[in-house]
Amino acid sequence: MKKTSLIFICVFICGVLTAQSFYSKKRDRNVILSVGTGTSSYYGELSNPGDYIDAKLNLNFGLQYFITERFAARAEVTWFQLAGDDTEADDPQRVNRNLSFVSNNYEVNIEGLVYLFPKGQRFYQRNLFNLYAFFGVGLANYNPKGLVPSVEYQGELLPDAGKNIALRPLQTEGVKYGNFTPVIPFGLGAKLKAGPFFNLAFEGGFRYTFSDYLDDVSTTVVDKSSASNIEAAMADKTWALPDPLPARSLGSVRGNPEKNDAYFILNVKVEYFLPSSFFSGKKNKRRKPNKRRRRRR
Repeated sequence: MKKTSLIFICVFICGVLTAQSFYSKKRDRNVILSVGTGTSSYYGELSNPGDYIDAKLNLNFGLQYFITERFAARAEVTWFQLAGDDTEADDPQRVNRNLSFVSNNYEVNIEGLVYLFPKGQRFYQRNLFNLYAFFGVGLANYNPKGLVPSVEYQGELLPDAGKNIALRPLQTEGVKYGNFTPVIPFGLGAKLKAGPFFNLAFEGGFRYTFSDYLDDVSTTVVDKSSASNIEAAMADKTWALPDPLPARSLGSVRGNPEKNDAYFILNVKVEYFLPSSFFSGKKNKRRKPNKRRRRRR
């Protein structure tokens, strides 16, 4: 449903651009609308060292404004997926930990951009190729979910077996954490001029977060003897291994609290220079040439 809504918004925006008379070079254009997609990669306790790019989808929408010919500011909204799984790890200890998560997330940010080459006096006079760097601040919403094993726990199947359920309410490590975290995005990009009004951009941006719970894994194993079956089962899933292991001892390492989680967004974007009339709502009217009446002789 979320993917369908985002695709509908994208189609709607393209329709608006086509329906109005935006193809005019009479006035300079300093605002860019961008639509992009690509991959999102997670770095944390459930990722493998050396795995830098993960094939998880993201969709991105943004507005950029040129303050000067080389400096710009932009605001963006991004929907992105993250995932990690101990069963795919190279480390046998991690495989035995048997934890996993998936999440659908949102990010909003404000960034400053610095271009290698100036835009030019008029937007259509820009270089065919340009490089840029960006840095900013943002806020990400996250909600990690874990797979409930389809095997019996203490003699019976757990509710929602075979499904992903929200991990945050279960407090698997006895910690209450929110579903928002500040993020610091920074990265590099390259642009190709695809016509007077369009650019094709390729961009990679790292996100440093202020949370170690994007994956619901951070500290140590805690006492879950008085917790419900689902809380205890999802906190320590060694019982669900093909060769089940005893429950891990209290205080044993579950994650690394000294390093926060992070993610990387890799995008391909289509950019369009918007006319000033897009925001004012006024359409540029063509002036009709004055016709002088011929005098009768």
